[in-house]
Amino acid sequence: MSDPHTRIAELEAELAAVRREMQDFTSAVSHDLRAPLRHIVSFAQLVEEDAGPQLSAEVQGFLATISGSAKHLGAMLDALRELSRVGSLPLAPVPVDLGGLVQELAEEMAQAHAPRRLALEVEVPDTTVTTDPALLRVVLRAALDNAWKFTSRMPDADARIAVRAQQMEQCWKLEVQDNGAGFVATQPAQALRMFGRLHPASAFPGLGVGLALAAKAAQRLGGTLELTPGQPLGGVLTLSLPLLP
Repeated sequence: MSDPHTRIAELEAELAAVRREMQDFTSAVSHDLRAPLRHIVSFAQLVEEDAGPQLSAEVQGFLATISGSAKHLGAMLDALRELSRVGSLPLAPVPVDLGGLVQELAEEMAQAHAPRRLALEVEVPDTTVTTDPALLRVVLRAALDNAWKFTSRMPDADARIAVRAQQMEQCWKLEVQDNGAGFVATQPAQALRMFGRLHPASAFPGLGVGLALAAKAAQRLGGTLELTPGQPLGGVLTLSLPLLP
């Protein structure tokens, strides 16, 4: 029987090789598809510029659809590359001021969505957790950005986000809750998949990648990410983060 430590080292090496292979594949696909996408956009623009006045409104609409779809595909490729990056980042756990990080990201989101305002309740104790700050930022930024997005159709006075954290026996649980657009209980698994959406793009912008990136980052941290419907509207995103020494 092989030594358990040797077997663990072999499995870790295999996992690292698979991650490198996936990252190389995603980067190659993203890079190699860039050239034809640029050609599609460029030549569609040239046709519109050279022959635009001679084209019917319907044909001009076709060209606009070609350009828009190519740009959309480019954004999707960028998202796939980012997912690969998050999945292969080396872990670097350090002491992190959880409350300070949440407040910092909350202020970043407020500035990014200005001049819109909403009520933000932060109930995070002044505590230090040992985790990877870069990956934790990915999770929290996606959660807060999601909450801002899906409360955008609420009157300012009624748009609310609450962030709560508490230490459990074996983990930290951090919740981001909003009272924005609701969803049904069968949809959360779809939202955590790449390009998964709970609402049509015409209602809310985006590619449906934020929560997929957050779920991948949470997995890298050894934690889990869950999405549950709120009452009566909105949703609750729960990050369970293991306690590290």
